[in-house]
Amino acid sequence: MEAPFHQRAAFTLLRIVAPFVIMQHGAQKLFGVLGGFGAPGHTARLFSLMGLAGVIEFFVALFVMLGLFTRVAAFIVSGEMATAYFLVHRPRGFWPIHNHGELPVLFCFTFLFFAAYGGGRWSLDALLFRKRGGPQAETAVRAA
Repeated sequence: MEAPFHQRAAFTLLRIVAPFVIMQHGAQKLFGVLGGFGAPGHTARLFSLMGLAGVIEFFVALFVMLGLFTRVAAFIVSGEMATAYFLVHRPRGFWPIHNHGELPVLFCFTFLFFAAYGGGRWSLDALLFRKRGGPQAETAVRAA
């Protein structure tokens, strides 16, 4: 049975808005915009841990936003958020409210949900599977 329209719409909005928020952090690191990385106009070195984080936060999150290779892309972003939490926030204290790790924790589990659920019916994944696959792909998309 297919989910009602309002549930599909809410899921799709979440799949678009969550990556959009993470992409802003990637844009800071990669392009020095929105306040920059550390200071306005500054960027992270591309071949560094922060540069890799910027690439994941901007480009891989864009894949999730579009619903393209959603499961793999979301799993990568989820892992990056877990890594960010344990490398940057967790050393500052145990509780996320004290170590300012609320956003990485929420993003980690939000993107883990996308990795498990997939892009949903309104995604490029669904569009590509319908065109390429047969009845099996159609069923797989409908289940998501």
